[in-house]
Amino acid sequence: MRFFNDLFSNRILVAAFFGWLSAQVLKTIIYVLVNKEFNAERLTGDGGMPSSHSATVMALVTSTFYSFGAGSFEFAISGVLALIVMHDAMGVRRETGIQAKVINNMMDWFQELDSDIPVEEKLKEFVGHTPLQVLFGAILGVVVGIIICNF
Repeated sequence: MRFFNDLFSNRILVAAFFGWLSAQVLKTIIYVLVNKEFNAERLTGDGGMPSSHSATVMALVTSTFYSFGAGSFEFAISGVLALIVMHDAMGVRRETGIQAKVINNMMDWFQELDSDIPVEEKLKEFVGHTPLQVLFGAILGVVVGIIICNF
């Protein structure tokens, strides 16, 4: 029982979780407003506005700063992790999403030509993030981290 008590009283972990959760809920709301339809996959899926990856790691960084200070080993580790995650979201993962779109379009084209190429399940196109999505996710994460640490 002490494990769960310790787990739920860990401000850093709680902040990171709520950073992720708030980004996923906002992402779903924004998707509904833009596309006029609800897609349950948006509640847990990758890609979209704001970046839940950025929100998670920046809530982690902010709460680590509050708990240990800027000169701590813990802050350094969380900061480096955040930079890697956000860079990856804008780089490799974004390119993967762009490539998935191209491949999905090619498969549609092949189907129209009555090609014998078997069409598998479509690739996920929501994978990475634009720099703006990462920025808004980072801002959201900082705000969530501040709120959790002052709660």
